[in-house]
Amino acid sequence: MTALGILKQCFGYDSFRNGQAELISHILQRQDVFGIMPTGAGKSICYQVPALMLGGMTIVISPLISLMQNQVSALQANGIPAVCLNSMLDETSYKAILSRIYRGEVKMLYTAPERLSTPSFQRIAKKLHVSMITVDEVHCVSQWGQDFRPSYLNILPFVKTLPQRPVLSVFTATATPEVAEDVRKLLDLHEPFCLTTGFNRENLYFSVRQPRDKLQALLEFVKSHPDKTGIVYCISRRLVEQVTDELNRAGIPAVRYHAGLTDTERRQNQEDFIYDRARLIVATNAFGMGIDKPDVSFVIHYNMPKNLESYYQEAGRAGRDGSPAECILFYDSADIRINEFLIENSGENPQIDVKTREKLRRKEKQRLRTMQNYCTGASCLRYYMLDYFGDTSPKYCGNCSFCRTHSEMKDITQETQKIISCIYHLHEQNLHLNASELTAVLRGKALKKHPEASALSTYGIMKSISEKACLEIITYLVSTGLLSLKEQNLLHLNRKAGLFLKEQQTLSMPVKKAIPTAETASGKNHSPGIDETLFQLLVQCRNTVAKKEHLPAYVVFTDMTLRDMCRKQPVSDMAFLSVSGVGRVKLEKYGDAFMNVIRNYTSPVRKD
Repeated sequence: MTALGILKQCFGYDSFRNGQAELISHILQRQDVFGIMPTGAGKSICYQVPALMLGGMTIVISPLISLMQNQVSALQANGIPAVCLNSMLDETSYKAILSRIYRGEVKMLYTAPERLSTPSFQRIAKKLHVSMITVDEVHCVSQWGQDFRPSYLNILPFVKTLPQRPVLSVFTATATPEVAEDVRKLLDLHEPFCLTTGFNRENLYFSVRQPRDKLQALLEFVKSHPDKTGIVYCISRRLVEQVTDELNRAGIPAVRYHAGLTDTERRQNQEDFIYDRARLIVATNAFGMGIDKPDVSFVIHYNMPKNLESYYQEAGRAGRDGSPAECILFYDSADIRINEFLIENSGENPQIDVKTREKLRRKEKQRLRTMQNYCTGASCLRYYMLDYFGDTSPKYCGNCSFCRTHSEMKDITQETQKIISCIYHLHEQNLHLNASELTAVLRGKALKKHPEASALSTYGIMKSISEKACLEIITYLVSTGLLSLKEQNLLHLNRKAGLFLKEQQTLSMPVKKAIPTAETASGKNHSPGIDETLFQLLVQCRNTVAKKEHLPAYVVFTDMTLRDMCRKQPVSDMAFLSVSGVGRVKLEKYGDAFMNVIRNYTSPVRKD
């Protein structure tokens, strides 16, 4: 059977998404591949389809038990022989899985990187025909990434223990060019086919807000989205507890998740969220990597994360099914100090020497400044983010808080010249100021800390401009790279600033327009043309089936599949197979139940 045939029969899709066919083709030619694809772009299909076509078994290396269990459950629901070996298994279950593996009944074996270094697992692997090794979340192998995990360094030594080298297919949603190069070297990928499908998620609305009262802003948002599923990320366990308590006190049911809870409570709260018993979960960044829940409508960051990689990955857990979703970040300058403290006091890794550790800290601080610029910058949020990851994007996306609140362009060439000139004269006096201090000098306000600045020829050169407007221009110059922000947020000139003056360049800055209503900003009309009554009946049917089979509702069918059912209203096997997300196994398992709902609803004798 062809790759496209397997895609339809096993997964229920008629065509591949961007990049999937190319990656699968190279794997089937037994060439290593490296796929960088955003969350929700369908990375798993890229290795699951060829795993069913290659002779032998595929080992999938994944960082979290929950991630492995979710993927295995989804595969088994599609009739695909997949299993998971993890530390949660009792001896009887472990032996039963091994027996199936030895009998050749398993095509995909999921396991954690820690298990690769154990002699018992290495003995098992040597007896098997391992055709492919897939590494999920492969950015974890690089110490220069945002989520380095030393256990990922077990992968290459494990590959070398096998009698024959299998194909390596590795995937991630977040990798800067530096991290991608590190991955290729650390895993010794052999002339890999590398594909970056782009980081843009057009269905996601990005927003940065600076509310006076974060808790009140959160309560107002959640109350305005009463039937939506969401994740709220907090920077500390204490805040998770506080925010969860306040939500519940306000009559908004929410569960909590952080490393300080017992394993039992963490597991229970996570399952309540996955199985739709709780529509809100408040968590630290310990939550999420193993969650493949497609119907998350919003992700709110109560605090600014310490790097853009983490933010992109966490925010990307919204809208995995392709529906419009919101990614909102509540920014406060206090978040910078908290993150700086966390960077300085992060746990020491014994595998890293002192010199490298200090280099990593400097790198983390640099990432923090990039994250700060995202929050305070005067440019399209999507453009800033995609540019950071080396992706191209228009400077106006129309679907972020900046683009929705800015329309006209204002010439700031003269102001930019004055600011650069002032910083140059300050540097001549060995003075380095932050944005607030520079604004004071430009507006002719004395600085107690640097009284000598009042003697400069550029002192008071922008006194006719308000403090707010001056700060906005300085912030914009930082976001465009004309000024550099270094340690302690001090402003520095760079080559780009020199060229601006030398070449007599011009510059314009976007100015604000009226802020849109919450209804406009959130993109509420998710499913135009869908019969809402029929959709809700199909949701009820799905919930009944999921409860009976002890599965998350989205494993039975996603909302996108139910919407396609509403559009096509199938009442025959062939018509049901034409629905996106319906394969042969799911037709046999669930077809009658859902088609009966559609028949009863569309019957001419139905009473309205």
